[in-house]
Amino acid sequence: MAGRDVPASELLAEDEIALLRRALLEWGGPARCSDQLAVGMGFASMQDLLDQCRRLRAALADDVALAPVDWARTLLATEIVFVSDLAGTGFEWRTTTGLDDERTIRTLRSIQRKLARTVRRYYGQTPTG
Repeated sequence: MAGRDVPASELLAEDEIALLRRALLEWGGPARCSDQLAVGMGFASMQDLLDQCRRLRAALADDVALAPVDWARTLLATEIVFVSDLAGTGFEWRTTTGLDDERTIRTLRSIQRKLARTVRRYYGQTPTG
């Protein structure tokens, strides 16, 4: 599956897809992203991050195949929005999403394992394509 566009249903369980979709939604709400951070995550700007999060959420919901770069951006954006209290939702995660930290981290670790092969070329890199 490395190197080709893959729909979420081929890689992830429903609860994992739901977590990614919810995390991407956080960027349009309580998360606070700078242009620099957005660029570091592989987006052109903060506005591009917001635009791409809408596109990626829709693609996940509709089971549209995503390119490896999109999977890498989705994973990185999810990791940051969940954990960071400075830029993401962080401490307020449970309040804004209704998901507890323990369940979220278990699900996120599962997603990381399942996406490892798909996103491996972006380890240590900014996911741009």
